[in-house]
Amino acid sequence: MRIAIGADHAGYIMKSQLTETLRNLGHEVVDVGAHIPDPSDDYPDFAKALGEQVVMRKSDRGVLVCGSGVGASVAANKIRGIRASMCHDIYSAHQGVEHDDINVLCIGARIVGEELANELVTTFVSARFSGEERHQRRLNKVLAMEDDFE
Repeated sequence: MRIAIGADHAGYIMKSQLTETLRNLGHEVVDVGAHIPDPSDDYPDFAKALGEQVVMRKSDRGVLVCGSGVGASVAANKIRGIRASMCHDIYSAHQGVEHDDINVLCIGARIVGEELANELVTTFVSARFSGEERHQRRLNKVLAMEDDFE
């Protein structure tokens, strides 16, 4: 799987660690930045770059890291076709894909530690959308909402 990864200054160190984890799992990683820890950078810039990778199908999924995970999630969800969720527990990381077809995982580097972040990413990339009728029905409603607010 090809995974885009991005982070602002607050997630810079964790992004490096998660990149290594993803590569060790056999995934190709596309790093959209930050490429240096710059306190003046802004998470929406990385959310946009990562979102473009996913919606243009240059990457299968994305992982965004900021301080809390909240800003990254808010910004990424502004992009049509992105279904981003902040997940700080294993259940949400797999259930979000299986039931809601999330394609971007957001993590707060100031909230979770290294081991949990590795587990979250591992769980996220190994999960698959179930395609069950009830989940597809709900996803279709979410997708229709994007059309309602063009």
